[in-house]
Amino acid sequence: MEVLRNRHEAELGKAEGYPICAPSASIQRKYVVGLVSRRDEISPSRKVARGERVRELKRAPSELDVGFDEYLDRSCTTGLLVLRGDTICAERYQYDRTPAHRMTSMSMAKTVVAMLVGVAAAEGRIASLDDRAEKYAPELEGTPYGATPLLHLLTMSSGIRFSEVYSGSDDVATLARLSVLGESEGGAATLRPFAERQRPAGEKYKYASGDTQALGLVVRGATGQTLAEYLSEKIWKPMGAEADASWLIDKGGYEAAFTGINATVRDYARFGMLLANGGALDGQQLIPMQWVLAASSPVARGFPGGFFAGYGFQTWVLPEAGQFALRGVRGQYLFVDPRTRVVMVHTAAGHVGEPAGRVLALWNAVSGALAQ
Repeated sequence: MEVLRNRHEAELGKAEGYPICAPSASIQRKYVVGLVSRRDEISPSRKVARGERVRELKRAPSELDVGFDEYLDRSCTTGLLVLRGDTICAERYQYDRTPAHRMTSMSMAKTVVAMLVGVAAAEGRIASLDDRAEKYAPELEGTPYGATPLLHLLTMSSGIRFSEVYSGSDDVATLARLSVLGESEGGAATLRPFAERQRPAGEKYKYASGDTQALGLVVRGATGQTLAEYLSEKIWKPMGAEADASWLIDKGGYEAAFTGINATVRDYARFGMLLANGGALDGQQLIPMQWVLAASSPVARGFPGGFFAGYGFQTWVLPEAGQFALRGVRGQYLFVDPRTRVVMVHTAAGHVGEPAGRVLALWNAVSGALAQ
């Protein structure tokens, strides 16, 4: 195992102090740790401010052990934390990362956007999920995304042609170039190339980051606030985050809704516990309970199966009843079990397209061990 760990460390740039590099459509392996833990140092971002009150986390008298050492030897995990209630049961870091590092969410941000839609709907800023996106984001008027009902954006069922296979030349790569890499004026311009409706909206699930990008414009238009400001006010401050987070922005100052939140592992865990509690904290309902339940239920039509049981509102549904997950490329996960109030944060410098089987097995071991 030590040989494997040493090999991973060498590949990931230990000898150079895990360096960072300028943003690019392709990245050498030695820069990946820096990419996933210091992204807001190399890309424009907007602060997600924490509040004055920090929700303290306790620590279990003895750390949970379900084979973490062997798992970490075999994986490229940067941070791992298991929380039950308000108690940390296990916390590990690799590659000289610490609790202070802000780990990038990748597509875990999609679930955050869905929760902000739910908050906006509860406040009456969004009237109906049957409304078209252009009602709240008039800059999308006359485009397929503008004509798509919010419900179908939430369930990745827009029907708009969008390829997401992480080839470096697919549509998600184009979206990344136009947004986080600053190759357009930003905002609605980041969605301009995706103008063909492949099938009727709502007919079939198909994972597409463009759907979330459109939702980000909807939230901004409906609330009159940036995503970072709205997240700070409605969730980050009241949940008692211990650190400021950040959200990557494009050339026009719009957050890249489909990716790019940067937060500490412990604050991801706090967010996970908020979801495990049905959106409530200390008697205050930050996210509507019915919204959290709907978001974590398999509502998308035509889900293809595999390791996951379905897809809700920008949220992955697990086979075990009630469990769900936030998921991002390169091994970013936040697992939630509302029944036992157990969450697991997993951040990583993995490979693009890495299968989910190993981390799901770890989650099953963790949730099983803490089920009593």
